[in-house]
Amino acid sequence: MSTAAAGARSGAVLADLLPASRVRDAALVVGGAVLTGLAAQIAVPVPHSPVPVTGQTFAALLVGTTLGARRGVLSLALYALAGLAGVPWFAGGASGPGLVTFGYVLGMLLAAAVVGALARRGADRSPLRMAGAMILGEAVIYAVGVPYLAVSAGMSASAAIAAGLVPYLIGDALKAALAMGLLPTAWKLVGKR
Repeated sequence: MSTAAAGARSGAVLADLLPASRVRDAALVVGGAVLTGLAAQIAVPVPHSPVPVTGQTFAALLVGTTLGARRGVLSLALYALAGLAGVPWFAGGASGPGLVTFGYVLGMLLAAAVVGALARRGADRSPLRMAGAMILGEAVIYAVGVPYLAVSAGMSASAAIAAGLVPYLIGDALKAALAMGLLPTAWKLVGKR
């Protein structure tokens, strides 16, 4: 039986295919935080919105899916805490408390838990299930980020939806499509070894 087949049956995520150790887990958690911080630097301003388009959400969902819920949450918690402490790796090099976009970071933390749990149930092994997991993860991010934006920026709910959700839906569909191909393909490649 292949490693991927055994992993799929036992509820493994891709990271579980590496030799198990505390050092591995620590490196994966730190690596996931760094990946998210680097992806956040790909930031394109959106007219009339304080929320830029970034690679941050895709990285956070990828971290949750590949590391699983526990390590994914730890990784995103490290990312959030380090950013609050002054590491300039929130979107566009921002850091510290008080950002109107911090709700999206909190949403990413919760979304990592959701997509990580779904990956343990095999959502990362087929394109259709992977798309569903990504869409659900994005919905969790918006469910926290948009209300936080409304409250912290003093916006109405409709203004926060217009500025913090609507402009990003096409990009989110592209991220889901990318994940649909990326993760199931990774499982297939591992299964061929």
